[in-house]
Amino acid sequence: MMRVQVLVADDHGVIRNGLRKILDDTSDLEFAGEAWDGASLVERLNEHDWGLLILDLSMPGRNGLEMIKRVKELQPRLPILVFTMHQEEQYAVRALQSGASGYLTKEFDGDLLLRAIRKVASGGVYISAKVAELLARNVVRPDLAPPHTTLSGREYEVFTRLVRGMSLTDIAEEFCLSIKTVSTHKTHLLEKMGLSNQSELMRYAMRHGLVDLIPEDS
Repeated sequence: MMRVQVLVADDHGVIRNGLRKILDDTSDLEFAGEAWDGASLVERLNEHDWGLLILDLSMPGRNGLEMIKRVKELQPRLPILVFTMHQEEQYAVRALQSGASGYLTKEFDGDLLLRAIRKVASGGVYISAKVAELLARNVVRPDLAPPHTTLSGREYEVFTRLVRGMSLTDIAEEFCLSIKTVSTHKTHLLEKMGLSNQSELMRYAMRHGLVDLIPEDS
């Protein structure tokens, strides 16, 4: 039986090496390639048809959700398992909506990771009980969904950076947008969330378990 060729995209060498050891100890999975930023990931995707992509959301270059969409443009049938430090409340639903087939945080052990990898590689979907609850809440009772889940993809990215204390100028530079456009996104997301300023955004992030979006000295 051919082993599934796995491409690992993560900017931390320790994580890539750890995944290599886990995969090399299996008979059905092969650590066949690696990428460390958005540019190298696109290069790997253009070189080969992979069986599975394990993707970190926080690599340098294009932001994680946009990277998922780019991967699907290049290889529409490639299953993607997001393996990230970001908790489910932050990105899981959006990652799945963007085209990922699974979402797992890096706090889980190797056995669970292998189960998730095999599930996604075989064409299935892997989500935790928490993610299933978030998805159900968004579909069955959208009125109960937290306000931050109603934001567009770009509004959410601006929200995460405002919570980190970034200025409009810095956000505009990161996304190659005008300050006016970023300011408009800020106005819209504050209106959608029923908040008035950046301080309220930070308090909201703390109340909703999004605290790792906030710098430690906040």
